[in-house]
Amino acid sequence: MIIDVHNHPDWHGHNIDKFIENMDACGIDKTWLLSWESPMGDYNIADVRVTTPINPGPWGPIGFDRCVAYAEKAPDRFILGYAPDPRRPDAIDRMKAAVTIHGVKVYGEMKLRMMLDNWDAIRMYRYCGENGIPVLVHIDYEFDYGTNYPRPNYWFGGGIEAFERAIKACPETNFIGHAPGFWAHISGDDQYKKTYYPEGKVLPGGKISEMLEKYPNLYCDISAGSGCGALKRDPEFTKKFLCDYSDRVLYGRDEFSNEHQEFLNTLDLPKEVADKIYYKNACELVPIE
Repeated sequence: MIIDVHNHPDWHGHNIDKFIENMDACGIDKTWLLSWESPMGDYNIADVRVTTPINPGPWGPIGFDRCVAYAEKAPDRFILGYAPDPRRPDAIDRMKAAVTIHGVKVYGEMKLRMMLDNWDAIRMYRYCGENGIPVLVHIDYEFDYGTNYPRPNYWFGGGIEAFERAIKACPETNFIGHAPGFWAHISGDDQYKKTYYPEGKVLPGGKISEMLEKYPNLYCDISAGSGCGALKRDPEFTKKFLCDYSDRVLYGRDEFSNEHQEFLNTLDLPKEVADKIYYKNACELVPIE
């Protein structure tokens, strides 16, 4: 079995038919289908080029309504995720309704121009922890785009320190780290401050390993170019990392290539390690009914 823990509806040119066809071609049994709710001022409006033209809707680039539409058409293939903006006064009530009515199992993707330890967010995380719902977050550092409007930069989450404070404040909640601002910390260097996609050998002292040792409620989502690129930096290190933390790594894509599987297959991982990454860890977080 293979579970993709990170993908989106109407994403990168894929409608539901192309999405399922792609899953079948890549041997993927189920996908966690995630929303991206965000006020317009928080995201780069150029990002809508990879979403459906009916988006952005009133809630952001990837509305929860599109996730529900997919799940209603193919309930055996999709596990619903939803992340209402926790700064909204009705956010927790919206999440409760989504869980009760639509069977949402994941809070994600949380991708906001907001510090991850925002007090309203902490309330949401604690609700999720009390109800066995994992929280999947996106982290990006601030880089100058060379423009003034609509924004000179786009950052999400406020960096690894804000993420760590959130994890520490909510020990009963399972968190899943994702995106360039998370995976840059696989290495103990300072490239996270300089580039979206660091390269070169992984140096000792990476913050991700340190946090995995300290916080049993932290997991890693290897999706997108950031996750795959981080693993490809140093295959020898990566194989040891995946074996050492085999209980805490989740296979995901955030797109529609088979690059992640192709790379994992080059590592000759023990079957038990590969099975945990491909589906067992996902099933521990979100049991399949």
